[in-house]
Amino acid sequence: MDSPLHLYKAEFFKTLGHSVRLAILDALREGPLSVSELQVIIQTEQSILSQHLAKLRAMKFVSSRREKTTIYYHVHDREVYQFLDLAKNIYVRQLQQSQEMLKELMPSDID
Repeated sequence: MDSPLHLYKAEFFKTLGHSVRLAILDALREGPLSVSELQVIIQTEQSILSQHLAKLRAMKFVSSRREKTTIYYHVHDREVYQFLDLAKNIYVRQLQQSQEMLKELMPSDID
């Protein structure tokens, strides 16, 4: 029942199931960033950021490279953005459908 693929997918979704990790991936969309740059963008403590980066690294969503004393993170496989963009598109469609339903419920004289 627990095939390696199903186990991987479960870990994949679990890893992406946190808003800080999604924010990290969004921040890295334009290219590599240091921990301090990520900290400013995401506005969280370095210890929390480091924990989430470790989880993203463990699942190979991000990789790092060191330049002197600074560690830069980048997205390991950019295809993850296709997945994230698909989720965003589904969310936008759901919001549009909700908006259409709300318009139908509203009396026409309010427009």
